[in-house]
Amino acid sequence: MRYQAPIEDLKFLLFDVLGADRLHELAPYADATPDLMTAVIEEAGKLAADVIQPTNQVGDRQGCHYDTDTKNVTTPDGFREAYRTFVEGGWTALDAPIEFGGQGLPHTLKFIVDEMVCSTNLSLGMYPGLTHGAISALHTHGSDELKQTYLEKLISGEWTGTMCLTEPQCGTDLGLISTRATPNEDGSYAIEGTKIWITGGEHDLTDNIVHLVLAKLPGAPDTTKGISLFVVPKFLPGSGERNPAFCGGLEHKMGIKGSATCVMNFEGATGWLVGEPNDGMRAMFTMMNEARLMVGMQGLGLAEMAYQESLGFARERLQSRSLSGPKNPDGPADPILVHPDVRRMLMRQKVLNEGMRALALFTGQQLDLSVAHPDEAVREQADDLVQLLTPVVKAFLTDEGYNNANWGLQVLGGSGFTQDWPLEQLVRDGRIARIYEGTNGIQAMDLVGRKLSLKGGQLVRTLFAELTGYLKANPEAPHREALKGAVKALEQATMWLASNAPKDPEQAGAAATPYLRLMALTVIGYLWSRMAAVATERLEAGTGHRPLLEAKQASAQYFFDKLLPEIQWLLADIESGKDTLMAFSDDHWAA
Repeated sequence: MRYQAPIEDLKFLLFDVLGADRLHELAPYADATPDLMTAVIEEAGKLAADVIQPTNQVGDRQGCHYDTDTKNVTTPDGFREAYRTFVEGGWTALDAPIEFGGQGLPHTLKFIVDEMVCSTNLSLGMYPGLTHGAISALHTHGSDELKQTYLEKLISGEWTGTMCLTEPQCGTDLGLISTRATPNEDGSYAIEGTKIWITGGEHDLTDNIVHLVLAKLPGAPDTTKGISLFVVPKFLPGSGERNPAFCGGLEHKMGIKGSATCVMNFEGATGWLVGEPNDGMRAMFTMMNEARLMVGMQGLGLAEMAYQESLGFARERLQSRSLSGPKNPDGPADPILVHPDVRRMLMRQKVLNEGMRALALFTGQQLDLSVAHPDEAVREQADDLVQLLTPVVKAFLTDEGYNNANWGLQVLGGSGFTQDWPLEQLVRDGRIARIYEGTNGIQAMDLVGRKLSLKGGQLVRTLFAELTGYLKANPEAPHREALKGAVKALEQATMWLASNAPKDPEQAGAAATPYLRLMALTVIGYLWSRMAAVATERLEAGTGHRPLLEAKQASAQYFFDKLLPEIQWLLADIESGKDTLMAFSDDHWAA
């Protein structure tokens, strides 16, 4: 079916719930009026449906092709044309800095476009998606010369960028990398080493590819404290000479087959240092945090497309009669939409998707406030929330995005397991999002092992101030008591970690994943209460689209009745500690 961008839901969230229509009051976003934001959203929806979606199935069926003689990679049919249309429309420059050719619009809009692109062709969206992280790293940490050389062409989409971190012997533990950077007399460096799983490492969409490569300098500590970051282009700017940074082959994957995932061999390739020596991890986290938020939108985008496909199927597929009596008496059977179990799967998709969208856009709005608000205290509070919620957005949206794609497939039954329908591709494509840019277990460990203690616990205190402030200011808030209970559970879990994790780090490791999920459900509960409050207010005033507002009320009730109660067993899981997880000795595993 043709993708239908969730325009009305997005406008409801942006303007009625989050108040993003006021972003244009901030000087850096003066052009981002509600009319402009609406126009951007609507045009992005058309682009996704008309240009990007038609390339999705062919990308999966054809995949990318590697030529062993030339070491070049060819993308599937239609990818080059769709990418060119995307670039010519200025979509790669949406929230990029104006001084290098960007449009300087709010990051929240970029989140929305990411969702739409990922709904319609995740593989194609990864080429400009990873470039965005390279832009941010160079803009934040690069010298003026590097910025002038690379940023304009990366922002325009003429060139793409990559993140070259992982090696055959190391993934998350980057202190084990063996790629080396040897100084040249002209101030550049010779890069030697092999990187794996490099998205967009080689392709035919652009004339140049700019690799950001982690490597170690001579004499550097053989740990993460000895890592530096280098920019290594495929073709050297100015001379156009081919740099010896070659694709050694493509990974054979279960999904995202239109995305070129490469082995990259750097054979003395010329690179330039980004930032200070041995400070590569700090620059890397600039890229990584960008990528983590983008990956969260991938999970949401695939879940939205799965919901649309499975809802369309459920409305048309005739099978059995309703338990309460025929609803289609003139037909041989009722549409499966009438059956409670089918509705259970569809409601879970719809309510979680809309809740995840609210969480993502709330985080995007905080990102915009953190860089653009004139009040330093507001900027700091917003940055606290962005740092705390980044691993939550990445992990929860990809976990539940994948689960919702699976529920969508289940709605179709046997049809969902065939290539005649797009659900099986959505499931395959979505599985990787829970793994890359740090597995979701790593995200949870980042949350409990790093973010909770940052600035003496200030980040999580900022979140609790947001949640409790809402409860105090809104004594008649919809579902207030249930939300209050969730906040209390999150506070209790946080105190348990504060008491137990410092004495035994394995307690933090055991509690990390349920704690992240508990935080996600609590914050989404807060946002569903806000959405229900606005829906009720507008219904009483007789303004807005009545079916959407009534659906919001019913969806909020479903969330609090059916989904939020999970917090009780998550809290029990956390407080039960590590003992049962760590009880096995080595000889128990095969017993």
